[in-house]
Amino acid sequence: MIAICEPEKLPTFFSPHVRKAKRFSLDGMALPQAPLAVVGGGHEFCSRDYAIHRPNFPFYSVELVVRGRGWLTLDGARHALGSGMLFSYGPGMHHHIRTDTRDLLEKYFVDFTGPRAAHLLTENGLTPGTAVRISSVGEVQDIFDKLIRDGSSRAETCSMLCSTLFEYLMIKLAELVVPAGAHPSPASATFQRCRQYIATHFRRLRSLEQIADECDIDRAYLCRLFRRFDHPAPYQYLLRLKMNFAADQLRDPKMLVKEAAANVGFQDPFHFSHAFKNVLGTSPEIFRRLQS
Repeated sequence: MIAICEPEKLPTFFSPHVRKAKRFSLDGMALPQAPLAVVGGGHEFCSRDYAIHRPNFPFYSVELVVRGRGWLTLDGARHALGSGMLFSYGPGMHHHIRTDTRDLLEKYFVDFTGPRAAHLLTENGLTPGTAVRISSVGEVQDIFDKLIRDGSSRAETCSMLCSTLFEYLMIKLAELVVPAGAHPSPASATFQRCRQYIATHFRRLRSLEQIADECDIDRAYLCRLFRRFDHPAPYQYLLRLKMNFAADQLRDPKMLVKEAAANVGFQDPFHFSHAFKNVLGTSPEIFRRLQS
């Protein structure tokens, strides 16, 4: 479950109009001399009253819609929002974002600043005021999730990790931009549909066969799609989602390893520990000790 941030921890530039969210803020932690610094970011599930109306904003920002619909106005230009829409804005840019109340927005965002910020946007074709579509939402969701996880860690290195991940994210986004007037291929659309299905139902999915059956697709073709559009195979992607979810749960000292295992569909704790170590490089027990 995505955690809801406590109201007193939210910076004023984060919207309170969300059903659930996982967000972080490094405002005040960023290195003062850094050419590029991530200020905050998150994954938001918008509520029906979600609306952002800012005549100004102190930072640069990149946002990606992964689900739902809405509307965006950037310096007077109006855009329809839907899955795969990516947009950017910056200081002094009037912007208005609102959700369709019948199909609520789910989106990622990252806010950043520094002397290199504007140049990084420009060199990757995302000058403030840009609104484009990307071809593979799932591929960059993983990067956003890592950014949120490192930003939420509050470790001494989190500012540096976030800045490095953000530069990688920008390069990847530029690579995935769909040229104006072009449309994703049928194969790409099928891959996105299957990948999103796994991301939505990962806790109960157990096998490649189950994924293929429920997505109504041949197993061999499903694997070929993942080889073409993504690096991990579909079952490896499923395991990664399960283990990342379990790792988040194990940060709670009251959560037992066997409970975390059951929450992602593993009845055998030994099998769970083996899968956890293969994906995250350490056993659940050692992971828990490191967290404490």
